[in-house]
Amino acid sequence: MAHELSTTIDIDAPPTDVWAVLLDFDHYPDWNPFMRIAGRANEGATLTVHMQPPGGRESVFTPDVVGCEPNRELRWLGHLFTPGIFDGEHRFHLEPLDGGERTRFTHAERFTGLFAGLVLRFIGEQTRAGFIEMNEALKARVEEPNGTEKREATESA
Repeated sequence: MAHELSTTIDIDAPPTDVWAVLLDFDHYPDWNPFMRIAGRANEGATLTVHMQPPGGRESVFTPDVVGCEPNRELRWLGHLFTPGIFDGEHRFHLEPLDGGERTRFTHAERFTGLFAGLVLRFIGEQTRAGFIEMNEALKARVEEPNGTEKREATESA
């Protein structure tokens, strides 16, 4: 049986701006309170993901990227120990709103495996809180005045 955590937030910026911040893993420590990522968002690549929900312990995963559609969606699949015990497919989905001027950001994870229901009873609410915390920080980062221009100028310096 599958279990899903899903959160959404509307961001006053086009998907291209949201995507640029979302895939700039090197700058996550500057704004993301929930997650750190190392690696490349290329399908088939392996990432190293550190997650620490509010009030929770840090967990480190090495999931494989199973989907990357620029300006639209990033998905990865991770396992606890071995596939089938506790598996999670993490998803960032960007939906254009208002003719592409705004973005609906969905941050979700679908859990499957023998112990998915049991594990989620213990970590589900903290994980959801981490998703929400990250969503709000992403919104603030993308919407900050001249945020995209500031990041581009810093990177080219």
